[in-house]
Amino acid sequence: MFSLLPRHVVVAASLSLLAAASLPACQTRPAEGEPAAGLAADGSTAPATPAPIDSAQIRMQVIRRDSLLADSIMKKSGQLPGAILPGKRIVAFYGNIRSKGMGILGREPKEQMFRKFEKVLAEWRAADPSRGVQAALHNVTITAQGTPGKDGKWRLMNSKATIEEVLSWAKEHNCILFLDVQPGHSTLAAELPKLEQYLKDPIVHLGIDPEFSLSTMPGVRPNQKIGTLDAKDVNFTVNFLARIVSENKLPPKVLTVHRFTRKMITNYKNIKLDPRVQIVMHMDGHGEPTLKKDSYKDYIVAEPVQYTGFKLFYEYDARPKPHHIMTPEEVIALTPSPLYIQYQ
Repeated sequence: MFSLLPRHVVVAASLSLLAAASLPACQTRPAEGEPAAGLAADGSTAPATPAPIDSAQIRMQVIRRDSLLADSIMKKSGQLPGAILPGKRIVAFYGNIRSKGMGILGREPKEQMFRKFEKVLAEWRAADPSRGVQAALHNVTITAQGTPGKDGKWRLMNSKATIEEVLSWAKEHNCILFLDVQPGHSTLAAELPKLEQYLKDPIVHLGIDPEFSLSTMPGVRPNQKIGTLDAKDVNFTVNFLARIVSENKLPPKVLTVHRFTRKMITNYKNIKLDPRVQIVMHMDGHGEPTLKKDSYKDYIVAEPVQYTGFKLFYEYDARPKPHHIMTPEEVIALTPSPLYIQYQ
């Protein structure tokens, strides 16, 4: 969500469980005076005690099996049941409900904001009647900070109450919800598990923001430099989401990856696709239409992954006059036509 031009600081088929009765109890060392394992009380040989089952190994076998099943379905039909893309175009309002400065999601009072959102959704439905529109809220949930905090990681997670509130907003208005992560000097491996309980909800999806990923840049404060993520970070996130999908019998998750420079995502060719996760590479910069189109072409289209996204800024895209916020028709005309649209 950093600008193309300078601007202000903007601060996982489910795991099939074996019946408990089918699993042997955990083996314990016999108490003094009891027969040793493998011997009956009279000293004769007893049937061998089954070896303890490695539940972690079973879990991975099930996940691998489910992954193969997912691949099979994908090859036959082109997508898994419940997949949002490419059948619908996602249109999202972005921000943080506790911050007026991070985007439209928190800038205006709730009901006023949703009235505005309904008008925007209607514009997209009218601009492309052939494709349904899926409304979304995109809430920055782990936010890069201007101070290091107690652990020196320069990021802060929304409270449980805030996350539950924005989730309730989404459900009230038939929206899906994206939880966005700006890891600061932490890592996705450390931060994503904090969101797993919420990602088990079928309407909750994920966004990751390389701009504010600075773990490879010691001493750099968020917003001083543009951060970066590598293909291995994206793959970790995809695997994390895919596991949650399999274990909880969920439809595919959508993952948005923000980008507006080449170095924000390195080794893009190494990103591995999984039908349980739909990856959107999202053009996240602002500026006048020509500049935005060029950035989309140079950083999203030139390094394709799966689906594409495009961001529109209420406060910045129209500056200076006579520049304007691109219309749905203008965005739809891009090649490829973006299937994730975000308003900040």
